[in-house]
Amino acid sequence: MTVPDAAELALPIDAAAFRAEVNAWARRVGVHPNEIHLRSMKRKWGSCSINGRVTFDTGLLDCPARERAEVIVHELLHLKVSNHGPLFRNLLRAYLFESDGHEALVSATEPD
Repeated sequence: MTVPDAAELALPIDAAAFRAEVNAWARRVGVHPNEIHLRSMKRKWGSCSINGRVTFDTGLLDCPARERAEVIVHELLHLKVSNHGPLFRNLLRAYLFESDGHEALVSATEPD
């Protein structure tokens, strides 16, 4: 993976760019969300339904790429693993570690 240039790190990103990130992560994780939604959410960054719909808070458009990735991967992994057990946490760490070669700080995406 290449180091992003300044333009790629520019904030905020638009909805189309965010959806492209979600689709890229979905391919990497090996899942196929049925729908990708962006809307204002007061209490969480994202959610995943049993019907394969992933919804993300519009506030993510203003977040750095690393933080967006943590939330995106978290929600997409729920299409494979419905709970936050050891398998889920290990997969989350594995995908985030793989994405940039550094240990991820996943506390923002782990359950309360």
